[in-house]
Amino acid sequence: MIDIDALRLRVEEAFADRALLASGDHQEAVLQTLAALDAGELRVAEPGKQGWVTHAWVKQAILLYFALRKMEKIEVGPFEFHDKIPLKKGLDRAGVRVVPPGVVRYGAFLEAGAIVMPGYVNIGARVGAGTMVDTWATVGSCAQVGRDCHLSGGVGLGGVLEPPAARPVIIEDGVFVGSRCIVVEGVVVEREAVLGAGVVLTASTVIVDVTGDEPVEHRGCVPERSVVIPGMRPKRFPAGEFPVPCALIIGRRSEATDRKVSLNAALRDFGVSV
Repeated sequence: MIDIDALRLRVEEAFADRALLASGDHQEAVLQTLAALDAGELRVAEPGKQGWVTHAWVKQAILLYFALRKMEKIEVGPFEFHDKIPLKKGLDRAGVRVVPPGVVRYGAFLEAGAIVMPGYVNIGARVGAGTMVDTWATVGSCAQVGRDCHLSGGVGLGGVLEPPAARPVIIEDGVFVGSRCIVVEGVVVEREAVLGAGVVLTASTVIVDVTGDEPVEHRGCVPERSVVIPGMRPKRFPAGEFPVPCALIIGRRSEATDRKVSLNAALRDFGVSV
């Protein structure tokens, strides 16, 4: 049983004064925090009563871990890497499938049944059971991906370590993210939402619900079970009026889309590319 309060105290002390990293107690606190993160005993962010809660001290520990580590050569079969952070180990015991040359860094956690095609999962990230990280998809540092999600080919989930208090990207359970989507800057995609191919979501992206008589705008969060496609809307600049990107909510998932076997067909019914 780890003493979270003691770890947090020492990590926060070392983050405020890096000279304390010379202390064995403070070094050990950083290493224990990373080991707990790698094992899934800690996580950077988790759902709370009032929404997602970010644990800044865990991100501080990751930053301190970078300071403690030295560059080293890592050889894996025919592949050679030169980095500070080792690769994640024990994938077979964890029941996780990683297809070469997929990469999962130490400090990331994947639940049993997660699959990583030749993609990338960075330190501090978490991927839930039954989720597919498809070819060349990237799960950035500290991003939180729920269970039974699909990150299609080329998806980019942004990472964030600084500032430590910043919320990471959150993909909740059952979300489908279409090819070449980009989700960054702490955007939350709520449970069972669908992002069509090429959707780009930043903290400032306007997400417009066009399913009713009047448009309804959201920022930073895609409501649960929404079906979203890329859009454009006019904006006036000193040089004139030009279209700027936005995202459009064009519908809600129905019972027909709850089974993965019918998801692509249902998306085509909405006219959404996958």
